[in-house]
Amino acid sequence: MMRALWTAGTGMVAQQANIDVISNNLANVNTTGFKKSRTDFQDLMYQTIRQAGAATGPDTQLPTGIQVGSGVRQVATQKIYTMGNFQNTGNQLDVAIEGDGFFRITMPDGTINYTRDGAFKMDSAGRVVTSEGYPLEPLITIPEGTTEITISSDGRVSAKIPNQTNAQDLGQIQLSRFINPAGLESVGRNLLKETAASGAPVDNIPGAEGAGTLVQKYLEMSNVQVVEEMVNMIVAERAYQMNSKAITTCDSMLEVAAGLKR
Repeated sequence: MMRALWTAGTGMVAQQANIDVISNNLANVNTTGFKKSRTDFQDLMYQTIRQAGAATGPDTQLPTGIQVGSGVRQVATQKIYTMGNFQNTGNQLDVAIEGDGFFRITMPDGTINYTRDGAFKMDSAGRVVTSEGYPLEPLITIPEGTTEITISSDGRVSAKIPNQTNAQDLGQIQLSRFINPAGLESVGRNLLKETAASGAPVDNIPGAEGAGTLVQKYLEMSNVQVVEEMVNMIVAERAYQMNSKAITTCDSMLEVAAGLKR
């Protein structure tokens, strides 16, 4: 069989994976704190028919060789951690991170996950939690009867309570930074998990040692650019189409070869 059939087949599989990633980006265009992904590709192994530099005589050698590639493969999907636009919500528990860092979230099994989604809520016990009910770490509890919550740029949380002259300090929000945030594992629900590739988290108060600062009553929206993703989709679709055309061309060539003997 013609080698090009299998080579073009790998191209179709790779572009299908590319479309899958682009579709996920577009699906999350309004997801708070979402970071778009990019697909990286690598060429596959080559068959060397003639080695470059091989001797062709006592004092001569081949300046170039002959190599035939066998296609392409998807090698990585990398999250791009550029900042999304900020949206003013007016909600006292909505917090955006301006700069690097992730909120720390305590999971039911006691482990820590991370998120850029600052759309926090208050549960029946007054704890500050995510939309899924997972508490912020360190735990912040809002007293009953609180009329106003203030979150400073450095993460100090305070509450104004009736019949108290001064605001009550409720705790400190911390941020975690990673040497390689692209190595974090996405686990859904706007949460990320530490991996060996991401490195260990470095915990700081907002604004300290490179950590971002907090902006209350704002949310960081997705960094997906719809026009850019639509262009990427068109390019991937055309690449898929060209690979399928290569397969049909190979099929036509095989048909001609098979019809030589009548």
